[in-house]
Amino acid sequence: MITSAILNDKAYFEENISLNMTNSYYWSQDWSEEFYIELAKAGFISTSYDTPDGLVILPELQYNYALLDFKDLHISKKVKKLLHVEDYNFCISTNFDEVVDKFSSAHKYNWLKEEYAQLLKKLYISNDKRDNFKIISVELLSCENKEIIAGEVGYIIGKTYTSLSGFSSRDKKYTNYGTLQLVLLAKYLEENDFSFWNFGHPHMEYKQRLGCKVYTRSEFLQRWNKAVLQQA
Repeated sequence: MITSAILNDKAYFEENISLNMTNSYYWSQDWSEEFYIELAKAGFISTSYDTPDGLVILPELQYNYALLDFKDLHISKKVKKLLHVEDYNFCISTNFDEVVDKFSSAHKYNWLKEEYAQLLKKLYISNDKRDNFKIISVELLSCENKEIIAGEVGYIIGKTYTSLSGFSSRDKKYTNYGTLQLVLLAKYLEENDFSFWNFGHPHMEYKQRLGCKVYTRSEFLQRWNKAVLQQA
């Protein structure tokens, strides 16, 4: 179990959590906005888990992280062609609730349960009340019918952006549009002076194809702890 008191005890946290390479997952029944933000700022990426006693938040301080430095962004030939197509609009936070609601239908095994979805929506509503944490949705919209072709939710802390989850249309006419959304987001983050993009777990091949490099927990936290204190 992890608590706010543990997060705020810097000596205990470093010795027993950040340097503890025998464990990466923790849990809590605290679904407050404040605690979620504290976890995120400490470098945890939180999912959820069903237990006999109810849904718990499942923060993970990962062993390894995939980070994208924008100079390393790789754009495939197919996506380069799509960049010149004018049948989509790239948007930030214009359909937040719809993007969150689409996750459950887009993924067969979905950790974004109702309690977690409601927490994200509350965080979004209160964005303007905070200085150094902002949750956003990213959308690629069809010009034809305003359908969300691809989207994701993540959060901004300082000069970092962290992805939580995403989806893309399975319609064949939108093949590679999911990758297009990632490329457009990378360009947006670079243009707005972000330090790097935190993709979380490194094992999915598309992250390496996009240009991500793998950092150990220690390497990640060194970069993270500096970047989250800066203003984007």
